[in-house]
Amino acid sequence: MNCTFRGAQVVDGSGRPSYRADVVTKAGMITEITEPGQATAGTGRVLDVDGLVLAPGFIDMHAHSDLALLTDPHHVAKAAQGVTLEVLGQDGLGYAPVDDTTLRQLRIQLAGWNGDPEDLDWDWRTVGGYLDRLDEGIAVNAAYLIPHGTVRALVLGWENRPPTSGELDKMRELVAEGMRQGAVGMSSGLTYPPGMYADTEELVELCRVVAAHGGYHSPHHRSYGRNALAAYAEMIEVSRRSSCPLHLAHTMMNFPDNAGRAADLLRMIDDALSDGCDISMDSYPYTAGSTTLAALLPSWAAEGGPQALIDRLQDLPTRTRLRRELEELGSDGCHGVPVDWSTVQISGVRDPANQAYVGATLADLAVREGRAAADVYFDLLVRDRLGTTCLQHVGHEENVRVIMRHPAHTVGSDGLLAGTRPHPRAWGTFPRLLGRYVRELNLLTLEECVAKMTSRPARRLGLPTRGLVKPGHLADLVLFDPETVGDVATYDEARLPPLGIPFVMVAGTWVIDEGRPTGARPGRSVRRLR
Repeated sequence: MNCTFRGAQVVDGSGRPSYRADVVTKAGMITEITEPGQATAGTGRVLDVDGLVLAPGFIDMHAHSDLALLTDPHHVAKAAQGVTLEVLGQDGLGYAPVDDTTLRQLRIQLAGWNGDPEDLDWDWRTVGGYLDRLDEGIAVNAAYLIPHGTVRALVLGWENRPPTSGELDKMRELVAEGMRQGAVGMSSGLTYPPGMYADTEELVELCRVVAAHGGYHSPHHRSYGRNALAAYAEMIEVSRRSSCPLHLAHTMMNFPDNAGRAADLLRMIDDALSDGCDISMDSYPYTAGSTTLAALLPSWAAEGGPQALIDRLQDLPTRTRLRRELEELGSDGCHGVPVDWSTVQISGVRDPANQAYVGATLADLAVREGRAAADVYFDLLVRDRLGTTCLQHVGHEENVRVIMRHPAHTVGSDGLLAGTRPHPRAWGTFPRLLGRYVRELNLLTLEECVAKMTSRPARRLGLPTRGLVKPGHLADLVLFDPETVGDVATYDEARLPPLGIPFVMVAGTWVIDEGRPTGARPGRSVRRLR
């Protein structure tokens, strides 16, 4: 579709001051930018957008829409926010590359994140095959990170040991194959089994492969709690030794131990940047986290895979050991911090029979049932076959604000779309930044915020024709009202579209038009081929 935007306030993604202009798109590309009223007349739609900001489409650097894009390709949760590209395969766990057995196990493990749709045609097994499925038509574009934990599961299963030299070679081969098929890098999930069983050496070896193919490493590292700084330092060391660019996923300092300590982390990052390390990061503008309920468990409990974990949860002596690690010692799954059941709120269940648990904390449920919170926790995991999701209210607003102001910062929603009451970040991250942190708090300038959402992530992804309003760039564009844009989604009612984003264009096609989804599916996989 050809379109002329007349009188737009252009925030072009570069970070430079905004300016008024006419912008013309043809055949999915930006072709002309002129002084207001000077655009070449032509065929197509003409929009008078005086008072609206025209910006590049937003890039979600950390998304969990791996199945949502296939089961609901119109993807209003992200399209309505102005997102035109998101990065999948996060936290070391995804659905490619797999074999039949690994896929079956991952469907159990990841049901809390993504659901487990029975009517989906699970016909792919490779990274290329999964990207081909996306190319059948989705509302927004998507890139993919090779999930390290999935690769490890395919080669070693859920075994807690280092790989043999032959197994490491096989893992290298799978990572190289995924990169050749179009992945933009590799993710790792070092508080999730089986990725958490990897040592530093294993990560270095695989990151060398990623670097050789022009990709980057995006880790969910080993701790956001008691040992957070050491965990960040390990990832920087992996980057140094492998020469692989580093993108720190959902960068935060959580739990009581880390209140007010974001500056300590940023000093470490700045020192590494000064030494020549290539580092970027993303975060979301909320204090609560969200993950599977089973993720709080210690790593040893998950050895052998999901069914082995379910069996252990039903063994009384094992429960006693688990309870001590969770409540007294602090499990590695809970970032080394003893769990506070009052901070763990159920957000979704796999089995509708467990719906009454949604919205309550484990502490609430313990009082309701007159039982220990740990027993309620173990029993729910068994009944729901590990498909339960939770919010964890352990963040600090001061840390969130300090981190988002750093020049290396980009934006990632980390949005889980499954469950009855998912985290509102899945529907509200981008407009929340523009409304609350730009307009209301003046914490970021509009131009700086848009750069964090557009050109900076495009640069990390190696995409030279995205992320800027510039002739020769793809017409992935968003129009928003800077006076009204904002999030509406809440922890009580998460699936609410934002305000103030009336138009979103992907590859020159409207996916949101006058605030309404169009049903168009112009998005495709974005592959980094080298």
